[in-house]
Amino acid sequence: MAKSVFDHVSDTARWVAEYRAQESTRPDALFHDPLAAGLAGERGRIIAEAAKRSFGNGWFFIARTKLIDDLIERSLAEGCDRVINLAAGLDTRPYRLPLPPSLEWIEVDLPGIVDEKNRLLADESPRCKLSRVAVDLADATARRGWLSEATEGAAKTLVITEGLLLYLPESEVRELAAELKGPEVAWWVADIIGPAILKMSSKASRTNNAPVIFGPENGIAFFERAGWTVERFASQLPAAAHWNRLSPMMRIVARLPKGNPRLPGRSLWSAVVRLTP
Repeated sequence: MAKSVFDHVSDTARWVAEYRAQESTRPDALFHDPLAAGLAGERGRIIAEAAKRSFGNGWFFIARTKLIDDLIERSLAEGCDRVINLAAGLDTRPYRLPLPPSLEWIEVDLPGIVDEKNRLLADESPRCKLSRVAVDLADATARRGWLSEATEGAAKTLVITEGLLLYLPESEVRELAAELKGPEVAWWVADIIGPAILKMSSKASRTNNAPVIFGPENGIAFFERAGWTVERFASQLPAAAHWNRLSPMMRIVARLPKGNPRLPGRSLWSAVVRLTP
């Protein structure tokens, strides 16, 4: 990828939105996101085109989106009454998922992304009680204070960190894991990659302003050692193969032995998990 592809880590939101837009045009689409193309814009299309050599058709992001969609719907069926989406980017789930009108959904991101999203979606109506908050999640003090307020009064909160942990140092992920262990947080949905994908992604992104840096050698055991139970688990590569979203080469890779989720080693392992404290 060219050096100028990502001006800022927030450009990854436009990139992923473009993949959602492309998926939505398929006759066998796993989800439909009619707002994605407008949010991605020309910038998102340029980034996705430049990323083809390293990231192919974006199967990784399509599988992640669908797997998280399914976990959200499961959480709602189990009594979730509030969703907090940290680093929400240009996600549009409050507009496209079948959500109860009484559900409280809070999106958190940097001021620039929040302002842009408010402007672009001003004429759209969410399906639940949606609010957006500008918080710099890299500011630990601001993050902790806001999280304490955001979870207050909810019976069962679901926290989502889609695409966030990849860009955080291990120490900050550990801090976030500790901060989310309040009594109001019933579930935490996150995505995680193993060392092999970390190495590949780091090489692809080293010249950009959005380096991927988190891919623990102990896989899901990282969360278990932080006091969480991995209650639901789905590997992205087998899921993408099942949904026929892989290139011929990646279909061959998908047939190889699956990596140990607690010791991924050199396998191309990544997963979406739902955690409970």
